[in-house]
Amino acid sequence: MEAAGLARDLAGFPQGLDTEVGERGVTLSGGQRQRLCLARMLLADCRILLLDDALSAVDAETEHHILSALERHTGHLSRVIVSHRLSAVKDAGEILVLRDGRIAERGTHATLLASEGWYAETWRYQQLASAAGSLL
Repeated sequence: MEAAGLARDLAGFPQGLDTEVGERGVTLSGGQRQRLCLARMLLADCRILLLDDALSAVDAETEHHILSALERHTGHLSRVIVSHRLSAVKDAGEILVLRDGRIAERGTHATLLASEGWYAETWRYQQLASAAGSLL
């Protein structure tokens, strides 16, 4: 539960792990549902991990915590992470930027930043937006 960032939430649930969350987790927030799915995935015996915008409903600090924990717990798996938030993919071995269904850019975080393309521009924008949000 800790690796998925769900431990703090569980402590607040009336019956802990035995708390009923309703059909499709209706009583949970979007971030809690995402973290619960990650926890279930960590318990599964899989060889490939596919995360499709799985951290979109969590804040940047929680995202960082979860990604670090996933690296520790799933380092042996092949991982594919789809995300609009570039901070979720910056440590990937290879990043593919898709535009109109085609690969427009490809490389590591550092090489994509150096290329000054869409990735670099979007990275700078998202960093500015994150910094501005933390000032509020």
